[in-house]
Amino acid sequence: MSVIYNRVALIGLGLIAGSMAHAMRRANLAAEIVGTARSAETRSVAREIGLCDRVVDSAAEAVQGADLVVLAVPIGAMGAVAEEIGPHLKPGATVSDVGSVKRAVIEAVAPHIPQGVHFIPGHPLAGTEHSGPKSGFASLFENRWCLLVPPENTDPEAMARLRALWEGMGAHVEEMDADHHDLVLAVTSHAPHLIAYTMVGVADDLRRVTDGEVIKYSAAGFRDFTRIAASDPTMWRDVFLSNKDATLEILGRFTEELFALQRAIRTGDGAHLFDYFTRTRAIRRGIIEAGQDTDAPDFGRSKPGS
Repeated sequence: MSVIYNRVALIGLGLIAGSMAHAMRRANLAAEIVGTARSAETRSVAREIGLCDRVVDSAAEAVQGADLVVLAVPIGAMGAVAEEIGPHLKPGATVSDVGSVKRAVIEAVAPHIPQGVHFIPGHPLAGTEHSGPKSGFASLFENRWCLLVPPENTDPEAMARLRALWEGMGAHVEEMDADHHDLVLAVTSHAPHLIAYTMVGVADDLRRVTDGEVIKYSAAGFRDFTRIAASDPTMWRDVFLSNKDATLEILGRFTEELFALQRAIRTGDGAHLFDYFTRTRAIRRGIIEAGQDTDAPDFGRSKPGS
């Protein structure tokens, strides 16, 4: 690949921004990568491991002369960061983000973007339960989707460059309306995370099952809940507060389905349970066929000692 942006500024240096730095370097997509983070410790670690070409102490300094600025901070911090960088953005630059809620980010960031700067919100659908500057890796976005949410009248050239960057990092790119994005993510990510947090909390509260038993006898279902529930608490707090309406709508539907399953179990309605599980099993098959997971034994996890 050839260079798409001369200078990219990463604001926030966690899993996503770190993986972007590795992926851009691997494919030679940026001539220079400048990074910053709120925490002095994070900046120090990023410098130590050479995550960026330069790590600076403030967002205002990081965006100087940048052709692309990526906001990779918690959703609740987006507005303040946008306000800080607004006066320092280069005319013609593009500002994007990686937040998993879009309407709230647009409302927080857009008012601070000056005329002549392109704002194209984005969301790579990729991640792990790990965070911090050491957690990133170049292949994180391979065969994953990145959703871009361009406002009306977005400059086609700016859009094409951002799309090319994500495709250069291995992602599939699709455009989506902000409100539809937030509803889709409430179904595929936000509500499942809340359910996982709840299930792990239930296990913690159920005193007839000891902590040792929960850990020792974790079957695959509960183990996967704990992986999801290990995700960054600040990020997920902000997600639920920022995508309140869509998440509550999906949780309402979930509650109705759960009551129907409770009734089937209580009344011994095996046919209802079998039909329901057959239908939902097909969704799993669709995910595997779309290349978004593997049907390898134990989901392809490496075994202890391997």
